[in-house]
Amino acid sequence: MLRSLIIYFTAVLVFSGCFNIVILSPVTIRVELQTTPLDTDEHIFMSGNLPQLGGWSATGLPFSQISDTKWIAEFKVKTGSSIEFKITRGSWNLEAMTEKCIVPGNSALIANQDTTIIIEIPRWKDDCAAAGGGITGEVRYHEDFASQHLTLPRDIIVWLPPGYTEDERYPVLYMHDGQNIFDPLTSYIGQDWKVDEVATQLISENKMKKIIVVGIYCTELRGPEYSPMQLGEKYTQFLIQELKPFIDSHYPTLRDSSNTAVMGSSMGGIISFHIAWENPHVFSMAGCLSPAFMVDDNEILERVNTYTGNKKPIKFYLDNGTVGLEAELAPGFEQMCRLLPQKGYTEDDLLVYVDDGAVHNEIAWANRIHIPLLFFFGTE
Repeated sequence: MLRSLIIYFTAVLVFSGCFNIVILSPVTIRVELQTTPLDTDEHIFMSGNLPQLGGWSATGLPFSQISDTKWIAEFKVKTGSSIEFKITRGSWNLEAMTEKCIVPGNSALIANQDTTIIIEIPRWKDDCAAAGGGITGEVRYHEDFASQHLTLPRDIIVWLPPGYTEDERYPVLYMHDGQNIFDPLTSYIGQDWKVDEVATQLISENKMKKIIVVGIYCTELRGPEYSPMQLGEKYTQFLIQELKPFIDSHYPTLRDSSNTAVMGSSMGGIISFHIAWENPHVFSMAGCLSPAFMVDDNEILERVNTYTGNKKPIKFYLDNGTVGLEAELAPGFEQMCRLLPQKGYTEDDLLVYVDDGAVHNEIAWANRIHIPLLFFFGTE
């Protein structure tokens, strides 16, 4: 696994200003590959928490190659700086991994002296993916899916249920942040939602219908695209006018709204609500995990509050944790939970869950993903 092997201490460099003294510590990071040498056009980068490390860009500080298996990066930081970093080959899909194909935690150090760290890399994320990845069941990829409504293309991953056959038609669940829902190798923190494992178990126990799950990878415009008041309506048009027709034409789906759901977390939660609220003829179910209902100056809360029409034929699942960012999101979540019953929603079409002690991440959402799956697609 990744590990720090050697730390050397030498001199401290001192630079004097007119009114203060800035002490800089040189830092050297050496990478030793235990994998096969890279191709001649490949490079290694250090991604970290400091500006000179790219601010967590996957193409932060480039390494210089000194042999087939050894690379080096050198920089200076203010003495006492806390440094956290990871190693990539220019993409988070090409991140350094442990021997057991686990995404490692951040390497960390305090720059108090002239410091050299040697890091061994036994595997890369794409090597692990080629060896089978971390997905349960069959998936199909549609890469660089382009849109006339959105600027950036995105990857689409489609999970097929156990016993899948072209002779049977299936309900469909569309999920945002598709890179995080099935595969720990592509997930943001190395832990996915486990939708594949949970759905497989529920289906095998005859507690849940067989469904197709469509994961829509996010792009660098995730925030605006998931915001109803920014690019959210264009994202909605992409989903309804381009992606859903593509899925319906390439897979044996049940195309009516009663068999079509949308789900996401955080900003993905608010865009899921928006998509269903404005298009109940397409989506009859919306899962909103840890929803960011207070963005856009509470616009979506005000939209629901002032709505005077008939109750929309939508089943809503809303949940939230209680720790950290979850506590900050709680007021918007609680207000929406009060508003929907005022618009006629009952326990038949509104399920609310508070996950006491849960934080805002994929691990927490994985722990409760079975609840909306059963609420929307349960057999009982």
